[in-house]
Amino acid sequence: MRSVTYSMSVSLDGYIVGPDGTFDWTAPDPDVFRFWIDEIRGVDVHLLGRRLYETMLYWETADQDPSLDDAQREWIALWNPLPKVVFSRTLSTVQGNARLATGGLVAEIERLRAEPGAGEIAIGGATLAAEAAGAGLIDEYRAMVYPVLVGGGVPFFPRHERRVDLELVETRTFSSRFVYLRYRVARGGRA
Repeated sequence: MRSVTYSMSVSLDGYIVGPDGTFDWTAPDPDVFRFWIDEIRGVDVHLLGRRLYETMLYWETADQDPSLDDAQREWIALWNPLPKVVFSRTLSTVQGNARLATGGLVAEIERLRAEPGAGEIAIGGATLAAEAAGAGLIDEYRAMVYPVLVGGGVPFFPRHERRVDLELVETRTFSSRFVYLRYRVARGGRA
């Protein structure tokens, strides 16, 4: 069965977006960007909320920019053909290799898990991740921790009142002081 992963950049105080709605502090250095490129190789399908989908639309036409470097072109070559499912109550169409979800998140994940494939089902966006966590569907949490305190905003971790035990699977410190943390939900402690 394919695993469901939630992976985002996060401030040290636990937010993916600051209180002013910005996330300009999440611009990756070259080593972190290379890491994201390598991580996306293991994904079969990416589930996105509307806000993250709209942010990532940049990459749909970015290949027209002659100033892109090789790493950015490599990202485009991996990201654009990757199947994406967008969850939105306001969008009526999506672009690229994306489709609007026709049902709920739980049903979509269950359907995707039943399909053949070894790659991950990746979730992007805190609201979507919170819903998946509430239904006990997240297998791994992956946080790229940035050395900044933003003081509030959209939290990385869902705020619900039940305990979820995690097992540390991997850590990595980047020269730029970013720290990657990968946790698997412990047996009996489904998120």
